[in-house]
Amino acid sequence: MKRLCIYLSTLLIAAVTVPNMANSEILAMMNYESKPADSLKALKLTGARERREGIAIIDVDPEAETFGKILMDIPLPPDLVAHHIFYDRNMEKAYVTALGKPELHVFKLNEFPYRLKRIDVAKCQMGEDVVFSEDNKTWYLTCMNSGNVYVGETATDRITGIIDIPGANPHGLVVLSDIDRLLITSTITGDLKTPKEELIIVEASTNKVLGTLKMSNKPSPSGVAPVELLRVPGSDPAIVYTTNMFGASLWTAIWNPAKKNFAAAQAFDLSKVNGGVPLEIYFVDGGKTMYITTANPGLLHIFDLSADPSKPKLVKSMTTGQGAHHVGLTKDGRYGFVQNSFINLPGMRDGSVSVVDLKAQKVIASIDTLKNMGYNPNSIVLLPKWNDLAGH
Repeated sequence: MKRLCIYLSTLLIAAVTVPNMANSEILAMMNYESKPADSLKALKLTGARERREGIAIIDVDPEAETFGKILMDIPLPPDLVAHHIFYDRNMEKAYVTALGKPELHVFKLNEFPYRLKRIDVAKCQMGEDVVFSEDNKTWYLTCMNSGNVYVGETATDRITGIIDIPGANPHGLVVLSDIDRLLITSTITGDLKTPKEELIIVEASTNKVLGTLKMSNKPSPSGVAPVELLRVPGSDPAIVYTTNMFGASLWTAIWNPAKKNFAAAQAFDLSKVNGGVPLEIYFVDGGKTMYITTANPGLLHIFDLSADPSKPKLVKSMTTGQGAHHVGLTKDGRYGFVQNSFINLPGMRDGSVSVVDLKAQKVIASIDTLKNMGYNPNSIVLLPKWNDLAGH
């Protein structure tokens, strides 16, 4: 017994005095699903395979001994079609949306192992984004196909209301509490048909739909499919950026306090830099720098907003992988981790994660862990210790 106590004491001292054992890691959370049959064949992954979904915790630090290793794997129902993972503003809880079932799952990040709780959202056909109010008291779940937005209480996850928007395909959402507005993108139906062209304007205090804002200069129906939107941090009047998925462009909606409405304008034509299917938006440096992903081909674009936040200046476009979608950004601004897969679409489902050195502005590594197992990551977030919310 004495020898055992000495041995355990030695291990404890080693764990405390060797910092690299605990610190040389950056952990990312990715929900994943099986690749379709044709992709498996192309990767020479043959044999009968049951469809699988899950959430994997992977070390993405390129300097770590466990780089690319799966440290935890949480199975999900194989027919859930888990879509994205979102943190509340305090990064205390994670919310997982689903395209296959009218369910929203949530779990506390300080409980280990993670325990997923199901929230029934019966009138939500395809759960897309979960967005939180600035005070973190309210969350909004956008629902494509069913034309509505669920409203919930962050503290209890109790459903408090539903915003019905008939004929719309809600996807992205931004909360602008200082001007009592919500902006919601109307994107596309789940079968990728009937793309829309507008933002829905909602009064935040009443959830009343006030009107729409067209995000195109082309004759209607332009089919540009605005998908995500995000406010430039600290902008006053509010400046909101939108990615036009089928319009290959960035647009802004700028609030006019005198007229109490928004003015829409094209901010950048991504087609000129081969930026097809723009998706996610991120802000760092207090809104001076903006990152945009485009899925076809897979690119990460860096924009400088320091001169004028409504007039982005392209700094660089970096090739990542087909289907560049979400990005996990470190708090120290050193790394960006680009998840390369967009809803399993042909030509946009590489399945890798590109490691980007943001200081050097170059891709330095690729994490092919899930790809080589026959899976596609559908989203990525870093665990709270490392994660920069980047304006979200």
